[in-house]
Amino acid sequence: MDRTALINSIKTKRSFLCIGLDTDLSKIPQHLLKEEDPAFEFNRQIIDATHDLAVAYKPNLAFYECNGIKGWQSLTRTIQYLKQFDVFTIADAKRGDIGNTSTQYAKTFFNPSDSGLDFDAVTVAPYMGEDSVKPFLEFPGKWVILLALTSNKGANDFQLMVNKASGIKVFEEVLLKSRGWGSPDNMMYVVGATKAEMLTEVRRLVPDHFLLVPGVGAQGGSLQEVAKFGLTKDCGLLVNSSRNIIYASKEIDFAEKAREEAARMQLEMEEILIKIF
Repeated sequence: MDRTALINSIKTKRSFLCIGLDTDLSKIPQHLLKEEDPAFEFNRQIIDATHDLAVAYKPNLAFYECNGIKGWQSLTRTIQYLKQFDVFTIADAKRGDIGNTSTQYAKTFFNPSDSGLDFDAVTVAPYMGEDSVKPFLEFPGKWVILLALTSNKGANDFQLMVNKASGIKVFEEVLLKSRGWGSPDNMMYVVGATKAEMLTEVRRLVPDHFLLVPGVGAQGGSLQEVAKFGLTKDCGLLVNSSRNIIYASKEIDFAEKAREEAARMQLEMEEILIKIF
């Protein structure tokens, strides 16, 4: 999905909601464990209940890789199922390695003839620099979502450190250096909702790039604060919610409850989007 299609999807659905499919077999409703593929069945019902409210889905690969080949099969089935809907798909993989290794990672997520997977985007760690990121940008129509300022407590360990020579923070260095590697048409940034007050500075450095914003909901981030500081004329935001939606209930009504929570967020987003569209 290219930038124009993504913006059109946001306008049509009046939403910039991304649903994180962090599917933990120890947390899904117990009756699903009788299914041949419990993770996929859980995902399928969540998707069926919410695809008209969400513009993106983001499976976190750790929740699939930990189950070995069965996990990869669940992930593959999930991505193939999502292809019938007008949604943006993100592999939350946080990859990043030397160039030839990154090329293989990119093929994993972007080349269905090799892996069976066909994501629109993948999250990438910037620590190893330009040559570890560029291979992902060589696939037309695909996106890199670079980690910039994350929502976890440990983000303070490095991302907010100040470079004494330049006087700017590490996450700002990441934005400054990386914005020339790609463009607003193929690169986004991860900026946590719990760091919403810093979005003004983020927008000063990358005014036109989309931001993937985790941390709204269970981690305490505010959707209104994120929109206040991060919204652009094209929206420019994908706000992710995982646990609040997919685990809204552990009973047989889990998909219905997930829809209720997604609808609540979509309605709040619609009120925000009225200001720009």
